[in-house]
Amino acid sequence: MECAELNSKIASFEYTITEVATKVNISRPTAIMLQLQFTKDTLPDSVSNDFQNLNKFNEQQFTSLTEILFNFLLEPKEADRFLHQLSEFAGENGMSAGPLRNLMKSLLLLPHGSLKKNLTEDQVKEDLLTLGVSEDKADHFSQQWSLHYPVLSRLAVGQTLMVNQLVDMEWKFGVTVGTSELQKVGNTFLQLKLVIRKGNSTENVYMELTLPQFYNFLHEMERAKASMDCFS
Repeated sequence: MECAELNSKIASFEYTITEVATKVNISRPTAIMLQLQFTKDTLPDSVSNDFQNLNKFNEQQFTSLTEILFNFLLEPKEADRFLHQLSEFAGENGMSAGPLRNLMKSLLLLPHGSLKKNLTEDQVKEDLLTLGVSEDKADHFSQQWSLHYPVLSRLAVGQTLMVNQLVDMEWKFGVTVGTSELQKVGNTFLQLKLVIRKGNSTENVYMELTLPQFYNFLHEMERAKASMDCFS
């Protein structure tokens, strides 16, 4: 078969498939393009739907789910307890455990990403609202994030330093001079550079912190140093 004829048949086949899909309302899997702060990746629409499904829970149910989630973040080794609590919650509320676990898996993306990027309470709330979560639920979750952030950041730093050696640390201050949020203009922030040794090479890790976050970070570093001094 000639190349031109083959290409013509392929093009005709693709057109037919597209036409049939349109008539029977078949759509390809899509992803949601949202401007989020906790991730730069494009979220699958299934994840976005999971966040919107949070609105189906009443206040008490959402509060309980949030508590279960943050307890797991604070004690990540307790995975069995986490799954057991989700199964209990599903049974008590007439739900299937499988879909609930998938929903919580999607929800965990937010605190994990927010921790890496050192997001504030307001930034976490903004992302939740962008994802379609209601105002009251976004308020509650972001408040819990702010409450638990110091401990979560300590755990993250401790994990990093436990696995990798800290070679050097540099920081410099800055002031916000332009932003889409007028009230944040003039806020002081700090850019932190950690030099981590990984095997025979080093890697630079960059963080941007507000001053309260930086003071919390220094406090946890001092605690870690004091703990290490006890063994020296």
